[in-house]
Amino acid sequence: MAENENDESKFVRGFLIGSILGVLAGLFFAPKPGKELRSDIKQKGEEVLDEAKHLYSEARTKATAILEDARRRAEELKKEASRHLAEARQKAKEILKRGEEEGAEVNELAKEVKAEAKKETKESAEAGI
Repeated sequence: MAENENDESKFVRGFLIGSILGVLAGLFFAPKPGKELRSDIKQKGEEVLDEAKHLYSEARTKATAILEDARRRAEELKKEASRHLAEARQKAKEILKRGEEEGAEVNELAKEVKAEAKKETKESAEAGI
């Protein structure tokens, strides 16, 4: 996209320079009195200036539209990234909670196994085994 803008910029610059040189060459080689020649130069200069202003206005309008579109897209991407981040955080919380619950279950089972083993060891000792 930047290359395209650069090509357009070069084209506009070349167009303006070519227009100015063409107008000047035509005026200088045309057989006219000095006062009329100066008037024509002034008129053509104003026309070229008006055309340059018009091209500048168009370029500015296009640049503004491009920037606005880029801002809008950036905002959309930011919202989407925030949404994904919130989803990931929620999933992480759920996984941690599930892990804590399962860890508590394993801990409770370990206590039961320990108590059962202790009980069996005591019974075995009392029985003389």
